[in-house]
Amino acid sequence: MGTADNAVHREPWNKGKLVGQKAPFKLKDIWALRVRLQMEGRVRELALFNLGIDSKLRGCDLVGLKVRDICHGDQVGARAIVVQHKTQRPVQFEIAPAARDAVQAWIKLARLKPEDFLFPSRLHDSPHLGTRQYARILGHWVDELGLDRADYGTHSMRRTKATLIYRRTKNLRAVQLLLGHSKLASTVRYLGIEVDDALEISEQTEI
Repeated sequence: MGTADNAVHREPWNKGKLVGQKAPFKLKDIWALRVRLQMEGRVRELALFNLGIDSKLRGCDLVGLKVRDICHGDQVGARAIVVQHKTQRPVQFEIAPAARDAVQAWIKLARLKPEDFLFPSRLHDSPHLGTRQYARILGHWVDELGLDRADYGTHSMRRTKATLIYRRTKNLRAVQLLLGHSKLASTVRYLGIEVDDALEISEQTEI
């Protein structure tokens, strides 16, 4: 009897929680955080944030980067290519000037060598920043911006620039390539493209 009663009164696991995709950051939030990190001299975090936005990499791929993955000689390159852990497919990404400067400053400050992980862990049992550590850092960023942690996660970093590119160009194929998706349908789902988006594109196309 008790079991039946518990089943009746058991609340859904997702009650009161936001499930599904995490929101991308808005431009005003990106610049607000950049300025804060710069003003407070948080060199490592600024490099992590800028590279995370530009690269559009999953958290596991971002924290697993080595210096040699993004550097040509002793300079951070304008482009890089890595093999994704999840798909084992290569993906190429750009590193904008602001991100290059931030990463270059971090490499110099931390005295990193080509074979070193770009973001070494401060924990003895991990060679590089872990995805959970990355998520905690991002959570603090969200708090500092006055946003709700429930709405944001590490995938917010991956989605931010991809969403902006899509909104500005409506070029799904380009976004697919940048995200390293094998199927266009995956990109559509990932960006959360709705019928309104499709109708807007159609309305702008005159015959």
